[in-house]
Amino acid sequence: MNVRLHNTLTGQKEPFEPAEPNHARIYVCGPTVYDYAHLGHARCYVVYDVLVRHLRTIGMQVTYVRNITDVDDKILKRAAESDTEPTALAARFAAAYSEDMHRLGNLDPDIEPRVSTHLEDIFALVQRLVDGGHAYVSDGDVYFSVESFADYGKLSHRDLAQMRLGASERLDEAKTARKRHPADFALWKKSEDDGWGWESPWGRGRPGWHIECSAMSMKHLGDTLDLHGGGLDLVFPHHENEIAQSEAATGKPFARCWMHNGFVEVDKEKMSKSLGNFFTARDLFDRIEPEAIRYFMMTVHYRCPLNLDWTLDDAGNVTGFPQFEEAERRVAYLYKTKQRLEGLPPKRVVDGNGPVSQEIAGFAEALRESLDDDLNMPVALAKLADFLKAVNELCDQAMKKKGKVARSSVEQAQAGFRALEAELGVGAEAADVILLRIRDRGAKARGLDAAAIEQQIKDRTEARKSKAFAEADRIRDELAARGVELLDGSEGTGWTIAD
Repeated sequence: MNVRLHNTLTGQKEPFEPAEPNHARIYVCGPTVYDYAHLGHARCYVVYDVLVRHLRTIGMQVTYVRNITDVDDKILKRAAESDTEPTALAARFAAAYSEDMHRLGNLDPDIEPRVSTHLEDIFALVQRLVDGGHAYVSDGDVYFSVESFADYGKLSHRDLAQMRLGASERLDEAKTARKRHPADFALWKKSEDDGWGWESPWGRGRPGWHIECSAMSMKHLGDTLDLHGGGLDLVFPHHENEIAQSEAATGKPFARCWMHNGFVEVDKEKMSKSLGNFFTARDLFDRIEPEAIRYFMMTVHYRCPLNLDWTLDDAGNVTGFPQFEEAERRVAYLYKTKQRLEGLPPKRVVDGNGPVSQEIAGFAEALRESLDDDLNMPVALAKLADFLKAVNELCDQAMKKKGKVARSSVEQAQAGFRALEAELGVGAEAADVILLRIRDRGAKARGLDAAAIEQQIKDRTEARKSKAFAEADRIRDELAARGVELLDGSEGTGWTIAD
């Protein structure tokens, strides 16, 4: 296996070598379900979906664990604001998150643990840290002592002595007074006035944010993970604290490789609600084909920032997303190419072998090599562009007067589309279905009525049958002036929105 990945811990691109040959145990931090999934979530989980797909495609067994944090102060705050029971609110947004991930083409993880169902595992891990002298009880809270772990800061390359007060997590001033060191972080937090939580060996309360992932990942994958992934914002404090508490408890390395994807940015600033540049995936699903959102997430290397722009009207309202719209055009081209290949007349495809371009014959291998190299999806998309161009040239050859192509060439092109689906998770839908959605969405964006266009096409067909060619031409020209391109074929007239 030649997979090489950038390891945040070492700062180097290294061979990915699981402890058990040919079995990768992967844990990715999932969402805190108090709202709908945003574009940062979309990017993160597309990245790790491609990683898992690639490892499986090259023959590796993967156990993929991605958690859901359904116990958190943010959930309590949102539940109070909306007068909703916290577990009901978390369940609703967890279901919405799952739906959004499916629409983006992400596979389900093999295991999707939730904090609320792993409390006994959390209790056991916290008690282990207390018994080992790495944690202490203070006024009903339990804190991890960062000074007890000599390697604290090794992932984020921070010096413990220089860490600022309150840098470890979201704590108020009253709680900082309970800690021995400003960077100590909560493993268990006692219930405040709301009383919401569970009974524990240390009183009623709820788990801290960081202990959850250590308990769940080690429960399902063992003491040492092969790869731990998440967004760049999790390097500190979340992943740094996971390392400290996990390695303090077990005395073993917590993860062999640490992988982090870059932010989604708007005007070079991280997307956030406080800056007013925040978009959920659902904000775009009605405007952009979800597969185009997935495609766009792959256009920049996963470790780099992904900068988003949009167009505004005079009132400051968002009118378009040029990058997503370009991605949608590329997805449409992909499916048109797939449709052409699937629609080649049988009489144009002859048995036997014939010449086939390297862009087709070597496409699956080119995809593999691109993703082997630190999951380089932009290079993979460049190889895809070459492949689609070559497939269209193959179709052109078949459709020439008396044109023929070898069946082996067509089969290799079909295998290329299967490799594309397996590796990148695109190109899997029925071409006619996705092209109709893109077409009708484009018509709506231009203020066109798809049903009215269909009626005009029927009127044109009747005019042609009646030999009223001037009327037929008038309808065609009227539609063209509105950006509608007619596609006359043996089975009737279709239409699309001109680029």
